[in-house]
Amino acid sequence: MINRRRFIQQNALAGAGLALAPNLAWPSPADVAKKARIGFIGVGLRGTNHLQNLLYRDDVTVPAICDIDPARITIAQGLIAKAGQKKPEAYAQGESAYLQMLKRDDLDGVIIATPWEWHTPMAVAAMRAGKYAGVEVSAANTVEECWDLVNTSEATGVPCMILENVCYRRDVMAVLNMVRQGMFGEMVHCQCGYQHDLRSVKFEPGAEFGAKGVHEAHWRTAHSVKRNGDLYPTHGIGPIATCLDINRGNRFVSLTATATKARGLHGYVVEKGGENHPNAKVDFKLGDVVTTVIQTANGESVLVSHDTNLPRPYSLGFRVQGTKGLWMNDGNTIYLEGTSPAHTWEPAEKYLTSYDHPLWKKYAEKATGSGHGGMDFFVLHAFVESVKRKAPTPLDAYDAAAWSVISPLSEMSIAGGGAPQLFPDFTRGRWMSRPPLFALDEAY
Repeated sequence: MINRRRFIQQNALAGAGLALAPNLAWPSPADVAKKARIGFIGVGLRGTNHLQNLLYRDDVTVPAICDIDPARITIAQGLIAKAGQKKPEAYAQGESAYLQMLKRDDLDGVIIATPWEWHTPMAVAAMRAGKYAGVEVSAANTVEECWDLVNTSEATGVPCMILENVCYRRDVMAVLNMVRQGMFGEMVHCQCGYQHDLRSVKFEPGAEFGAKGVHEAHWRTAHSVKRNGDLYPTHGIGPIATCLDINRGNRFVSLTATATKARGLHGYVVEKGGENHPNAKVDFKLGDVVTTVIQTANGESVLVSHDTNLPRPYSLGFRVQGTKGLWMNDGNTIYLEGTSPAHTWEPAEKYLTSYDHPLWKKYAEKATGSGHGGMDFFVLHAFVESVKRKAPTPLDAYDAAAWSVISPLSEMSIAGGGAPQLFPDFTRGRWMSRPPLFALDEAY
């Protein structure tokens, strides 16, 4: 069982800026060597991907799984049996079945990979039950939900890790390594976003969504009908937040957001289903391109783009810029004053290789084939190692809240004609003294 007093002490130290590294709080080698007992809430496409990755490990057992779709339960049980583990107990009796699963005393943590509206309630319930919560992105949809994650983690002493895999992307971690070594000088401006044509995801099959949709079209498209804001910010903002030490010496202060007109989803429905298709009458609220500008306490600006309704190649649009140069993801170019030819872009590859992050050097072989270019191995590895060590997670409830709250704040800004919105200080001032933690320990 989780020692809650120990967690509260660790979190208090981290909050006061006294915890220099997670290994200082780790217990004995025996705890490190033990297996992590992980349950799953949601074994759809993403949950099954996580399950398969964990089943490759010899330090994880899966005693229980939960999903309201019996077919997905059967698939997951088959994978677990094939891996040589005992058949897990399944919880599939209605939307609250996960609460029964969380009563088990043979779970150390849970992976939550369900539709967005369930992320916060399930993570809160897991923490209250004394289980580490590993929650998929975005972790919350409203300001109140963000506070729920923070308040519950603080009250219980149980960590909540947002499973933002892009924080572990190889080029992103190399750039983070360069930032920490001062290669770009003092940080000034960053850009990022989620620029991904999701029309075929939001409508499947054909022009269908909602009750007639399958996979994510069953639930995700409804957010585009009802909401107008940056609905999916964390893939972009997570890596930028680690570069800017958000919640650990810096924080997001305010944002403004604007949205274009909405044309892409309607046009797709007409193309796939015709002008007389029922969904051609749906009024989609989500602007095709949402642009958010964030100001930080340390004076940096961050431009965040959300662009999922129009034809385009995939890009997270990263740009990391400081007083001595910058790196841009699109084109994979870099310019370093005094090193690069004057006013000339260089291919970034040689720098990304030279500054390859130590974690990638250590675990690249194990990450092969894990999904999303190896990122999925690292985010799950960090979660599992935290569980095994009863240690703080490298991404925590404060991060989950600060990154996820961009969605509701951008909605409020757009509704107010681009009016500035203030970020809540989820750390209650602790950001000023909390030391950086992400990817600074050789274990994760």
